[in-house]
Parts: sequence; structure tokens; C-alpha cells
Amino acid sequence: MNHAVDKYFVPEPSKYPIFGSVALLLFGTGAVLWLNQTGPGPQLFFLGVAILVYMLFGWFGQVIRESESGEYSQRVDKSFRWSMGWFIFSEVMFFAAFFGALFYARVLSVPWLASGDNEALLWQGFTADWPSAGPRPDEAFTPMGAWGIPAFNTLLLLTSGATLTWAHHALLKGDRKQLKLGLMLTILLGVVFLGFQMYEYVHAYADLNLRMDSGIYGSTFFLLTGFHGLHVTIGAIMLTVMLFRVMAGHFRPDHHFAFEATAWYWHFVDVVWLILFVVVYWL
Repeated sequence: MNHAVDKYFVPEPSKYPIFGSVALLLFGTGAVLWLNQTGPGPQLFFLGVAILVYMLFGWFGQVIRESESGEYSQRVDKSFRWSMGWFIFSEVMFFAAFFGALFYARVLSVPWLASGDNEALLWQGFTADWPSAGPRPDEAFTPMGAWGIPAFNTLLLLTSGATLTWAHHALLKGDRKQLKLGLMLTILLGVVFLGFQMYEYVHAYADLNLRMDSGIYGSTFFLLTGFHGLHVTIGAIMLTVMLFRVMAGHFRPDHHFAFEATAWYWHFVDVVWLILFVVVYWL
């Protein structure tokens, strides 16, 4: 029996879960108090963020040290793969809920409100047009067009997926120079994407009168694009950590699951954007 392959590493008891719990409690409590302008909301919020950052650096740093010291076997690697797979599945369900809300509003509730007696009894003069400003029909706005910044951002993310795949193949071949270049290009494309999305939001508020409270269209638009932007931000941070690890000499062609997990996440973000571009911007 190959001990190096079949052993299963059991880590020592960790302090970091309790730090994470405290951080999330302070983060959530501070956010609620801050939104309601009550008590020390901002202070609690940023204290929670600081503790959460400390936990992430400490816990992930410990895992990196264990991995680089050869503690992890193929069985541990397999458990990491299953864990990342289930995490991405949870993210799929997360976005499925919001796409489901958009589908319900657009395909079911808006036509229902404009049909038969509903239009006369519930909402006189309402029409089943999309995008809809309901329940604020007096609030005129211009929907975001697909063939401007959104189309360019789609090109950016598709290109970033290609550069990340290029970096992965370079890692498998042991080409560290190409690996670094591919990672840096991917991060750059992600940051540019976020910059254009922030400009798009400013344009929506200043020129299109499209806001979070612009009826069901405004709320679903900012909900889906905003959460996607958050995931791009998280993905860019993960890629940056991978770049620093590559520069530190980490990862081998046969031992680099952290890089693979980050690539899975980034490709998932790409796919979500493609769906979002079609159903939110285009159709």
C-alpha cells in the first residue's frame, strides 16, 4: 500500500471557525444598524469585515502551508474537489433563484396583471409590456441596451476565460512565464469589466433614470448584475492570490487544485454572465 497516496490528513482543532462566526455576526448586525441609522452600525460592520479578513488570511494560509509541506494526499485532494463542486452548485442555486424571480415577473405576473378582470380590478390601464415600471407606472425610465457596454463586457469575460485556460495549460506544461502572463491578463480583464460595470451604473442613474426602485425591471436588473459583479470581484481576488502563489513558486503540474478550483469558479462566473446578458439585456 502506498502510504503517500492512501493516508488521510486530519488537521488539528482550529480557532478560525469561531472567528468566522463572530465576524459574520458583527457584519450582519452592523449592516442592519447602519441601514437603519441606529447605534454603532458602521463600526460593527467594519469590525466584522476586519475579523473576516483576518480569518481568511489565517485559515487559508494554514491550508496553503499544509498543502505545500506535502500533508495532503490524493484522498484529501478528492475531498477538496467534491467540496468545491458542491460550493459551485450552491452558487448555481443562488443565481437560479434570482433568474426564477425574473422569469416569474416577466412571464407570469406581468401578463396576469394585464389580463381579463385583473386589469380593471387591480391596476387600471396596466399593459403587459416589458420592461415594466410596475408597481410604479408613473416612473419613466430607459432600459439598458445590450449592444454597448454590456456586449463589450461579454467580450471581456469570454476573453478572460480563454486567457485563464491558456494559463492552466501553461501550468500543466510547466511553463511558469506563460502561466504568470495568462493570470495577469485574466485579472486585468476582470478589473476592466468591473470598471465598465461601475460606469454603466452611473450612466443608468444619471442618464436613464434607471434605479433600484424603478419597478420590477429596475430591482431585478440591479439584483442580478450587482450580485454578478460581486462574484467577479471575489473571483478577481482569488485569481490575484493564485498569482502571488505562482510567484512564490507554488503549484506543480500534478499538484495545483487551488488553481483549478479558482478556474472553475471563474468559468462559472463567465457562464452566469452569458445567461444574464441574454435574458436581462438582450431579450
